[in-house]
Amino acid sequence: MKTRLAELKKEALADLEKIKTAEELRDFEVKYFGRKGKYNDMVKELPKLAPEERKDFGRLANEAKQEIEKKLEDKKSDIEKKRLENLAKEEWIDKTLPGKTQKLGHLHLTTQAINEISGIFERLGFVLRRYPEIEWDWYAFHALNMPKDHPARDEWETFFLDLPEGKKGKLVLTPHTSSGQVREMERGELPIRMMNISKCYRRQADVTHVPMFHQFEGLLIDKNVSISHLKGVLDYFAHNFFGAERRTRLRPFHFRFTEPSFEIDISCDVCGGTGKLKDGTKCRVCKEGWLELGGAGMVHPNVLRAGGIDPKEWNGFAFGWGVERTFMMKQGMKIDDIRIMYKNDLRFIKQF
Repeated sequence: MKTRLAELKKEALADLEKIKTAEELRDFEVKYFGRKGKYNDMVKELPKLAPEERKDFGRLANEAKQEIEKKLEDKKSDIEKKRLENLAKEEWIDKTLPGKTQKLGHLHLTTQAINEISGIFERLGFVLRRYPEIEWDWYAFHALNMPKDHPARDEWETFFLDLPEGKKGKLVLTPHTSSGQVREMERGELPIRMMNISKCYRRQADVTHVPMFHQFEGLLIDKNVSISHLKGVLDYFAHNFFGAERRTRLRPFHFRFTEPSFEIDISCDVCGGTGKLKDGTKCRVCKEGWLELGGAGMVHPNVLRAGGIDPKEWNGFAFGWGVERTFMMKQGMKIDDIRIMYKNDLRFIKQF
C-alpha cells in the first residue's frame, strides 16, 4: 500500500507539471480527488489493513494529499497570474469608442396618422377633445336622432355591456365618435370647432373593417354655416393628407344626425382609381375605383336641440372618418387589408 501511495503521489505531481489551463486543473481534481478519484479509491482500502498499519498508512496518505494540494494551489495561482497578465491583450477595451446604442421603437402607424390628422385640423382652428369609449346609449344613439328601432342599435351591430341601465339608457362600447357631439354642445361654449379622435367598436371584420378602430370626428357649430364650408374643410384636409392630385367626391346619403348628409369617397390608392389591379382582377378594397372614407353633413336640428342649442340661431356641420381607412389611402401605401395594421407583424410595422 505504501508503494502504491508513493507511485500515486509521483504520478499526480508529474501530471500537475504538465497542466497549462484552468480546465485541465478541474480535470486533475476530478481524476485524483473526485468521488471516484484515484486517491479516494486508495483511502477506501484502509479498513482492510491491520490496526497498527492503518494508523501509519493514514498519516502517510494525509501527508501525500497535503503535498499534492499545495502544488495544486501553486499551479492555480500561476495559471491565474498568467490569465491576468494576458487580460489587457485579450479583453482590450477602448473607452473612447461610442457605446452600442439600444434599438429604439417608434410610434405605431395609427398613432402617426392621428398626429398628422390632428396637426392639419389644428391649423384650421379645431380644438382636440377626448370623450368616453364606454358611452351611454343616449349619447351614442338617441341624442343623435336615432330611434330605438334603428338598425345601428341592434345587438348584431353594437357591443352592448351587460350592466344595469342608467338614466341615459344602456352602456355600449361607443360605435362612433359622433357620440361626443352632444357632449361637446353641453359644455355651453359657442362657437364650436371640435376634433374628437378616439377608439370605436363595431361587430365587423373584413379587408376594410376591424372590430376596434379609430375615428376622427369634426364638429363645427357657428352662425350661417353652409355646405360650402364643409366641402372647403374636407378639401383642405384631403389635399394636405393625400396630396393635391388625389380626387374626392361628396355622394348624397342618409344619416339620422345630419341633414343633408353625404358620404365622402376618395380615389383608391391601391388600384389607382381604376377599380382593377395590374393583373386585371377587381380591386378587393374599393371594387370600383372609389373608397368611402366616412360620413358628413349639416348637423340635424334635433341633435342641436339635444345639446341645448337653438337651431334657429346656430347651425353647423359634422364629419367622421376612420383613421385606419384614411391612412390606407395615403399616397403610395398600397395597403389592401386594414387588418394587417393590428397583426403586430414587425416586417410590416418597421416600414413606418
